[in-house]
Amino acid sequence: MERRAAATGTPFDAPAAYSPALVIVSDRDPLEEHSATPERSLDQRMAALEIANEARALRAQLKRDLKAGRASIGELLLDSPAFLQSAKVFDMLLALPKVGRVKAAKIMNNCRVSPNKTFGGLSDRQRAELAERLNH
Repeated sequence: MERRAAATGTPFDAPAAYSPALVIVSDRDPLEEHSATPERSLDQRMAALEIANEARALRAQLKRDLKAGRASIGELLLDSPAFLQSAKVFDMLLALPKVGRVKAAKIMNNCRVSPNKTFGGLSDRQRAELAERLNH
């Protein structure tokens, strides 16, 4: 449905007094005033990198344990360690034996969980449904 302004005949409802010349353009660059991320020292960046690498190594070991059956995804869902909070649930499902992309997507869909959801972002309902579904 197209609506036209009565006075101008434009395809949008613009006030009759609107004039492009009245638009104020700032000379300042908003990105120069506020940086997106604060400056970090080399020591801070190296410490953050070390923490991130340790978390990646722990998640990789956990995936190997899931594949070998030494860890239970249900237990991880109900009580997940801190390093797992930023890991995607879908990626951990892929580490399970006999679970590929299609089966993992079906499990997530049946439990009404987004494929991009992380362990830290799961609600209590989602955790309980996934744990129940995967413990069978």
